[in-house]
Amino acid sequence: MAPNVMTNGSNGSKSNYSRTIYYGTFLHLPRVPDISATPNSPPKYRLIVNHGALWVNDATGRIEGFNWNLENESGLYDFIERNGWKSDGKGHPTESVRIVRQRHEKNGFFFPGFVDTHIHAPQYPNSGIFGSSTLLDWLETYTFPLESSFGNKETPELAPQSAHTAYNRVVSRTLSHGTTCAAYFATIHVPATNLLADICRSRGQRAFIGRVCMDNTETCRDYYRDECSEQSITATKASIAHIRSIDPDGHLVRPVITPRFALSCTAQALSELGALAASTSPPTYIQTHISENKDEIQRVLSQFPDCSSYAEVYDKAALLTPHTILAHGIHLTKAERDLIRSRGSSISHCPASNSAIGSGLCPVRTLLDDGIPVGLGTDPEYTEAARQACLVSRLLSFQNGNSGEKTSNTSGREKLSVEEVLYLATRGGAKAVRMEDDIGGFEVGMLWDAQMIELGAIVGEDDDGDEGKGSVDLFGWENWEEKLAKWMWSGDDRNVKAVWVGGQLVHGNISDRCTP
Repeated sequence: MAPNVMTNGSNGSKSNYSRTIYYGTFLHLPRVPDISATPNSPPKYRLIVNHGALWVNDATGRIEGFNWNLENESGLYDFIERNGWKSDGKGHPTESVRIVRQRHEKNGFFFPGFVDTHIHAPQYPNSGIFGSSTLLDWLETYTFPLESSFGNKETPELAPQSAHTAYNRVVSRTLSHGTTCAAYFATIHVPATNLLADICRSRGQRAFIGRVCMDNTETCRDYYRDECSEQSITATKASIAHIRSIDPDGHLVRPVITPRFALSCTAQALSELGALAASTSPPTYIQTHISENKDEIQRVLSQFPDCSSYAEVYDKAALLTPHTILAHGIHLTKAERDLIRSRGSSISHCPASNSAIGSGLCPVRTLLDDGIPVGLGTDPEYTEAARQACLVSRLLSFQNGNSGEKTSNTSGREKLSVEEVLYLATRGGAKAVRMEDDIGGFEVGMLWDAQMIELGAIVGEDDDGDEGKGSVDLFGWENWEEKLAKWMWSGDDRNVKAVWVGGQLVHGNISDRCTP
């Protein structure tokens, strides 16, 4: 059984407070760039840095307010008293507050939780294993054999122990890296897909869970596919029903209809999945892959000769909607990008995967210029995905500058800054999953989906044996923009000291940072 979701108590116990006050430094990115993109330059995102207190309603998990004018602890307690709150643990629950402090001496700060818009949960055991393969042979050699093991023909109603092990681990791992919301691809197996939803719900991670649909007998192996389109739809409905039964309001987990990609599905299945998504109110989310690999694209066009493009295959099946997340999108034509924008769909940029199996360099700036929302996808470390997004954008800029090929109006505009990449990791991902008013930043009314980061003491002042501080070294002269850059380029899960989803502590221990 998956472990119980942790609550606002520092040790997972039920909160007895009306509010939690978070005190320290808060970093996030603005909703829109401070300087918009022009034909000659990329947009400029200015890091928002605030020092003071932010408080969250423990019942709703939403930010109620903030005060950036508190100069010290004395000012904090004066502020608490003026509001009629009690911080000694002796007040009535409606007036009792708890204080969570970020450690200034450890260069700590609060940052919005990451939104992972594309992750294959069952592939986690294969992380780092891809040989010299490219997409289609990688699927056949590594991916499908592993995913097929998440079901058992002898006991099809049960998820095997391997699924329990892998799914518990991937949720733990992503939470430990600050991922508060994830769009997961599962497998074709209903019990294992339901298990993933149960684990996310139990662990407190915000998640979109999709049972993968694969019914094409000509492209899918007999050992790993749906029997027919009817069975694919029936199984999808069963998984959707389970997810909605464990979280009827979708506060944490929601179903997402998931045709794996066009090659794995028949035209009938794609159309029925599109109709299924549209049959609910609001429409059910959709996720799939598009234009990841040039060979894949050619095979899709051969399989669907009545369509002029990969995007048209999905559009004919009513799968391009404002609730659709399309993974990769590396080789989209201008006509396809225009179609995707007109339908309101989003792209999940997956730079680490694209580089690992040689799929190509995604022109993110071009997608953004064309008005398509873009988030980041990982497997599973988010700061690594952010690093890769920066590197890929710089390689693309170099490539275009030397080849004469322009994927955006002016060579050099392709480059993504640290701030813009972290915008994509938070606000951009939130917009991709249509939750931009709820997560991705620190405004009043937004959910407290956040992580507490500590970069460690300044070099020369860290003689306290703090071996677990991570690989970020600070020398005392860095401003917050530079500290953020060092975190993105050198940080890892050792810097993530606590993670909250909807105000609930889901990773870490804050007992030594709490009052009372």
